[in-house]
Amino acid sequence: MFGAVLLAGTAAFLLSFSTTATADERLKDVACRSVHLAYPGPEGTAFYNEATVDTSADGTYFCACGFNHGYYGIQQLGNGKKLAIFSIWDPTRGDDPKQVPEEKRVKQLYKDDAVRVGRFGGEGTGGQSFFDFDWKPGQTYRFLVTAEPDGKDRTAYTGYFYLSDKNEWKKLVTFSTLADGKPLGGYYSFVEDFKRNKVSATQTRRAEFGNGWVRTTKGDWVPLNQARFTADSNPVLNIDAGPLTDAHRFFLTTGGPIENKTTKLRNLMKVEPVTKLPADLPVK
Repeated sequence: MFGAVLLAGTAAFLLSFSTTATADERLKDVACRSVHLAYPGPEGTAFYNEATVDTSADGTYFCACGFNHGYYGIQQLGNGKKLAIFSIWDPTRGDDPKQVPEEKRVKQLYKDDAVRVGRFGGEGTGGQSFFDFDWKPGQTYRFLVTAEPDGKDRTAYTGYFYLSDKNEWKKLVTFSTLADGKPLGGYYSFVEDFKRNKVSATQTRRAEFGNGWVRTTKGDWVPLNQARFTADSNPVLNIDAGPLTDAHRFFLTTGGPIENKTTKLRNLMKVEPVTKLPADLPVK
């Protein structure tokens, strides 16, 4: 595990949204089960999504924009501190970031002055960035990730975060990794408990994700109005997900007294697609 700051996204991604993996009995009654939304969508050069946290607890990651080489969202750390986090994986196997050759590591191409960057390990390795931000339950937050070739064998990924109090987008960081210039793909969101101290398993976490869009490699924007409900190998059943058709969103929830009453695992959910792309995106 990555420790209190970073672990959720890698776990969700490496499980490939599978519920067929051997149940991890070690997590039963220790942590909330990680739950995911996998969005079918074309390869793209930009991925936009929104997240609204309804119920949180210390040690929670709400990922809005997960993709084939990284993940991006907001966290409430084990001490209650809140932030936005954007991370990109190295292309190598292994958990020790110090063992990755320099030429194969994620490279930082840009960093806002308010952003902290570093390396992570534990379940894969890569580059990570943190933007301290005291987000609030009930408020909607907006995320954008872009991808473009960086030389012959790398792809540069940039994370943008919308500051509603200033009515502006903030460019947080650009990381480059060995991805052969390939575009975005494998879109997902998730909710995960990384406190994992038994008490955390009794606490409900719930968020809504939606109004997602992908800019295709041809430059067209398409809405993400479908999502498949999946979870990790933790066998507990106090999880749920469902479509919120009127809001063009999906909810994800896990932990505490939750029951799986709305959508069965691996089922595909649909909402009416949003017909109008947000006009203020920092990319066209």
